[in-house]
Amino acid sequence: MKPEAQGKDVKLKILNAAKKLFAKKGFEGTTVRQICDEAGVALALVSYHFGGKENVFYSLFETFAPAFLVAEYELNDPVHDLQSFIREFTLFRLAEPELINILQQEVMMESPRLEKLQSIIHVLWRQLRLILEAGKAKGQFEFDSTRHTVHFIVGTLVFSRSSPFLDPVFRDENESAQPKAAETEASVAELTTKFILNGIKSQL
Repeated sequence: MKPEAQGKDVKLKILNAAKKLFAKKGFEGTTVRQICDEAGVALALVSYHFGGKENVFYSLFETFAPAFLVAEYELNDPVHDLQSFIREFTLFRLAEPELINILQQEVMMESPRLEKLQSIIHVLWRQLRLILEAGKAKGQFEFDSTRHTVHFIVGTLVFSRSSPFLDPVFRDENESAQPKAAETEASVAELTTKFILNGIKSQL
């Protein structure tokens, strides 16, 4: 393996280990040594490749961020744009649950790292705002406050996920607490889309 390829392989090992540990223990609860032990690499390699734990953290979002994060919508069909937006984010959430968990922790803790994350993530939320405003202008969406509507939709997309915490609520004689096999990625995206569009009184 060429040195350049070896370097990329080591960096990816470090990032995958950090993603797992940050999601489980949080940024503050994870040490560089733990990351290196999880990745199976020498301790000095975090400093060599990233310059420290904080840069590893930011590299997670830069490396694993999907292409749609910086997508720009034409806004000719805001309903279609919003459907696409919700579907892409939902699929990303399902594909990268650890990254979403890290983001949830950072938001809830009002982490000092959020300010730098804004440059990576807020482009996406600005696109959501533009879609909503275009849809309202065309009479396709109905809501009172753009700010609150963006917050509600972001909350639904980022913080909604299947959790065993709520399983006892569904544990009765008619419905099993286990997720149904039919709940595929596509069906979860569809349910999320219907929920949000119903909230802004838009017809599918």
